[in-house]
Amino acid sequence: MQNTPQNRATENYRRRLSERGVCRFEVMGLDRDRELIRTLAKRLAENDAEATRIRDTVSRTIAVSPGRKGGIYEALRCSPLVGADLDFERVREPDRKIDL
Repeated sequence: MQNTPQNRATENYRRRLSERGVCRFEVMGLDRDRELIRTLAKRLAENDAEATRIRDTVSRTIAVSPGRKGGIYEALRCSPLVGADLDFERVREPDRKIDL
């Protein structure tokens, strides 16, 4: 690859970014969110106390909590029908004949 002025400028730019601890990356999103994402990235790149607060808030907001075992059982035990002695026995009937 040739070492053209444009390539040298790009390499120097990326080196300066790297020295500041910043990297360039691409994300996919909706066009209407472009300015929001750019503004958020600029604020986070400042790496100050406000950026830390924003980072924590966004992380908590989008974090996916892992599912717990027994969640359905716990919900069923809280049902108002607990102890109602309901009969859930299925009635077995002979097959119906249908005309195809």
